Amino acid sequence: MTDVLRRGRASLAFGFFAQGVAFALLVTRIPAIQDRYGVSDALLPVFLAAVPILAGVGSVGTEHLVKRVRPSRLLRWSQPVVLLALLGVGTGGHGRVAVLAVALGVFGLAVGALDASMNMLGVSLQRSYGRSIMLGFHAVYSLGAILGASLAWAGAHWHLALWVSYLPVVAVLLPAALVGSRWYVDGEPVPAPERTEEQGAVVFRLLLPLCLVMMFAYIGDSTVSNWSAKYLKDVLGSSEQLATVPYNVYMVTTLVGRALGDLGVRRFGAVAVVRLGAVVAAGGFAVVAAAPGAWAGMLGFTLLGLGLCVLVPQAFAAAGRLFPGASDAAVARLNIFNYVGFLVGAPLVGALGDAWSYRGAMLVPMVLVLVTLGYARSFSAQPDRYGGGHERPRTADVGRGSNGL
Repeated sequence: MTDVLRRGRASLAFGFFAQGVAFALLVTRIPAIQDRYGVSDALLPVFLAAVPILAGVGSVGTEHLVKRVRPSRLLRWSQPVVLLALLGVGTGGHGRVAVLAVALGVFGLAVGALDASMNMLGVSLQRSYGRSIMLGFHAVYSLGAILGASLAWAGAHWHLALWVSYLPVVAVLLPAALVGSRWYVDGEPVPAPERTEEQGAVVFRLLLPLCLVMMFAYIGDSTVSNWSAKYLKDVLGSSEQLATVPYNVYMVTTLVGRALGDLGVRRFGAVAVVRLGAVVAAGGFAVVAAAPGAWAGMLGFTLLGLGLCVLVPQAFAAAGRLFPGASDAAVARLNIFNYVGFLVGAPLVGALGDAWSYRGAMLVPMVLVLVTLGYARSFSAQPDRYGGGHERPRTADVGRGSNGL
């Protein structure tokens, strides 16, 4: 039985990895996509906004679908759709904007279902393991994103057509994901006698603090991904080459923080890890805002990676603990605020930067991250989960394997 859990954990980790690669390959090649299709600067924001909006729709749809179909089956088929949609983005040509619209639309809807079902399985696996493993899944996602961004850099460096960059990746990841999906594990629902009324159904007022933390974390994340290069070059006076480094540093420190984060949760508890992450992230924004030069700014972005990286995985894990009898629905609703934060973050910082200053704009996500401290108690383990300490004993009861669908 333990082998079933281990295989389920490894196969799900590969799913997170593949998603990191695919998403990075899309977002880091947006300038090339714009040039290939001839999309105007005025129309580009519409396409970019449509993806997270449709992903939110996909997440909402997943909440209803999992009442009839297990999350493992949704994940098994949504991941290939995401990869094929990515390939579809790369196959169109100049003027074929309708092809791009369809491909991005399919990508957005499938990503919403993929993100939701992937984290549903992660939460149920963590419950079966009885110890923190969610940060490890997101660490593997970060590793995939680093690889995807590196492949995108290579494609741009060698002036490869988009389909040439995307096809080998899809050809490797798609069959591997389908094979790995045979070992996905769906967790058993919490037995009815152990549920309270609130644990058996999602009560939004209880989920709201986690939703806000999720949104604030993604506002911070989108600030780094969208504005770090411009900030270093235009505000801190770095070279164009050096301006590309902060996001890579941020991704590497995100990977490191998540790889070590589960150990911190097991030792000190989720509340302490979330509080520390919020303080470190806020400190990172403060350093970026006050930085006298490029290297001080890089230190700030390093701190941001180490701090922000723990908030999102722990929010999903906390939702699973808070609503053990309705964790799938809680995760799907929480996942929507991923896209809300992504949509709000970049325009918010840009508008404040233009109207005020970019140094001042960095203080806004800093304040939002600090607000997380007020919601940290929502991450605490309840007495009927994980035993009396931060974790329950390592004996695990295995959920139903997806092969039994």
